[in-house]
Amino acid sequence: METDSYKTLASPSEEVLYKEKNSKFFGYAFPVSTEEDVKAIIDDLKKQHFSARHWCYAYQLGTTKIQYRANDDGEPNNSAGMPIYGQIQSFEVTNVLVVVVRYFGGVKLGVGGLISAYKTAAQMALEISDIVEKTIDIHYLIRFDYKNMNKVMRVIKEKNLDIVSQKMEMSCEIEIATRKKNAEMVFDIFSNLFEVVILEKE
Repeated sequence: METDSYKTLASPSEEVLYKEKNSKFFGYAFPVSTEEDVKAIIDDLKKQHFSARHWCYAYQLGTTKIQYRANDDGEPNNSAGMPIYGQIQSFEVTNVLVVVVRYFGGVKLGVGGLISAYKTAAQMALEISDIVEKTIDIHYLIRFDYKNMNKVMRVIKEKNLDIVSQKMEMSCEIEIATRKKNAEMVFDIFSNLFEVVILEKE
């Protein structure tokens, strides 16, 4: 059974702090939808914590096609980014960025200590986050002449479809969104309407 919903964050988390042998690990979780979002947030955190030693992070984007990255930012390989990413997976969230900023406290933690600290800070940030479930939506463009407006609007209303945008002129175009499991049915209804064209939006 293919699911048509996913979990993500409603808003950025509060800052959390985990301390280990004088090192401080500040954890943050953010909802993101693009790599540009990720970059902007990391840049902000680097300004905010300009005297920190490491800004390690992991993110996951996408619902059907998953894209992820884990970055150790100068910590030993796989001691930071992957433990953070592991928490994103264990909370089963996507479109999420988790960043852990480390201030070095003068005592080396060793790889095991680092893994545990980055994992814990990431976990703490996700635990206090507001995790919400959203539907995976398919977007369609519906094209029709103005004279067919009523029949198109009737279906949109009956099927409770979200209108994303609309252009109403002599020839009209409406972008609608429907959750994935209803998409085929919605597509069929519109494609059976006389003089109405429906296309899936890339």
